[in-house]
Amino acid sequence: MASHSTTYFNISGYLFADLTELKHWRAHLLDRCKVHQLKGTILLSTEGINLFLAGFRDDIDFLISEVQKIPGLEKFRAKFSESDHQPFNRMLVRIKKEIISFGVDAVKPAHYTSRHLPAATLKQWLDEGRPITLLDTRNDYEVKLGTFRNALPIKIDHFRQFPDAVRQLPEEMKKQPIVTFCTGGIRCEKAAPFMEMEGFENIYQLDGGILKYFEEVGGDHYDGECFVFDQRVGVDPSLRETPSAVCFRCQAPLDEDDQLDSRFIEGESCPYCYKTDEQKMHDTLIKRHALLAKITNPLPGAEPYHNLRPFSIKENYDGQTLLQVLTAVFPQVPEEEWCRRLDGGRFRLMRGGIAHRDQVVRAGQRFEQTMDITGEPDVNADIKILFEDSAVVVIHKPAPLPMHACGRFHRNTLQFIINKVVHPAPRPVHRLDANTSGLVIFGRTRHFAAALQRQLFQDRWDKIYLVRVQGSPTWDSYVCELPITSEPAAAGSREVDEENGLASRTDFRVLYRYDDHTTLLEAKLHTGRTNQIRVHLWQLDLPVCGDATYLVGKVLGDRQTLDVDMDPLCLHAWKVSFDHPLDDRRLTFEADKPEWAVIS
Repeated sequence: MASHSTTYFNISGYLFADLTELKHWRAHLLDRCKVHQLKGTILLSTEGINLFLAGFRDDIDFLISEVQKIPGLEKFRAKFSESDHQPFNRMLVRIKKEIISFGVDAVKPAHYTSRHLPAATLKQWLDEGRPITLLDTRNDYEVKLGTFRNALPIKIDHFRQFPDAVRQLPEEMKKQPIVTFCTGGIRCEKAAPFMEMEGFENIYQLDGGILKYFEEVGGDHYDGECFVFDQRVGVDPSLRETPSAVCFRCQAPLDEDDQLDSRFIEGESCPYCYKTDEQKMHDTLIKRHALLAKITNPLPGAEPYHNLRPFSIKENYDGQTLLQVLTAVFPQVPEEEWCRRLDGGRFRLMRGGIAHRDQVVRAGQRFEQTMDITGEPDVNADIKILFEDSAVVVIHKPAPLPMHACGRFHRNTLQFIINKVVHPAPRPVHRLDANTSGLVIFGRTRHFAAALQRQLFQDRWDKIYLVRVQGSPTWDSYVCELPITSEPAAAGSREVDEENGLASRTDFRVLYRYDDHTTLLEAKLHTGRTNQIRVHLWQLDLPVCGDATYLVGKVLGDRQTLDVDMDPLCLHAWKVSFDHPLDDRRLTFEADKPEWAVIS
């Protein structure tokens, strides 16, 4: 190895040939390059070789001689340029199906290529003003740095798109003289013959590409610089490195003006890939909804599964047996059933072994019961994420869909599904009944959820619902302040208790009176009691349409969650406003109206 200069020589070259023993030559070339401290990339294929390397002159010359020893590559030649630094970070020798990815097996440059047009001849034709079409076969981001004056870009992002792009060219071009060109000529070795296969009759390819044109005739008829695939990014017609850079994120080449743009953030973005917060959120939500569709089809609770239910020992049961505790806490389950589950090993002390029926328990101990779930009822999983940032997630919840695990539902819930989509799992700030649709707010962390809940408890939120009721009120607006019980009754219901109930306030306003003796109301919540709107309207003899719990005539039903094919509960969380927990700006969201709230 000889290295006596500080000047690095960059070479690029290719040769199409029928090659064999690729693994042998890969190992041989990689070893030679490492010994001579060369860096870059060599691609080997049964169709030939393509390489980009840099190193000191003696080492480069040695490597070229090694390449020329490979049967079929005796005529290999390379193009040279100089730089004051090593433009490559590492040395790679790879075996590929193609040395330039194209995807059309019928094109075989080792056996046929189109007519090569020398650089001097092209310059002469352009000087004379000959009627030719210069077709730039490179990718759009390369064309951006520079191209021949009046050249026609093929408008592709990847060379594999070239065949389809050619098929979109005007039919009249098939009779015109066309000169294809690219960086070093390799793409034209496939592009030009393919165009002939597609019926183009007068095709040339620029011999050696733009780089050889620069080397032999300079920059006449060329505007800008030439994109190169190494850390130099671009070279000028003198083959000197230019100040151009490349975007870390989108790989777009950037000239000096691009690098002065405020949207250029080194290592993050440039004027061509920079996105506003709104654009970023839009892209994120598209991905979220695609994942939602995948997770909910089929529904996560559709298949049988094992579910672990935690169970804690309260202080008043300290010293009793596990069987005694279970029969006391869950009297609706027969003792024989508890014995069956315990004897079957279904109970386990958390962080411990299997529990038995006579095990003496202590206050604070936690157990897990394994439940065999054969499948959960269907729900409406048409969940929409309307807004998401680092602190807040706003979701449009469909109905029927429980918010969290309860009763017959464990996986077919909003929280279970959202936890699969948004990470880390967001925390609900408030809740909606399973049968209520509309806006639900989540905090991205416990801290943000707590901050939003403080606003809610301080009545700093504006929460407006749409509700369609049975009957027609005598008033156009009404403030209901009937106190509501905190403890559940039948089917989880609540009732008005003017002596011991919790303070509650709902402001109602009539929006529309329908011909069928139903009325559309706007309900504004100032407190957040369980079933508050439904209980207040039930007490006012205006039960909500579709309610299976609070029925006409102050009668309670025995159903909590509706089936998906039943008439919906006509209660919808329509609008919400609150202060953002990071910067206090007021956020307002409005959900689409359901069909039952349309005013004809």
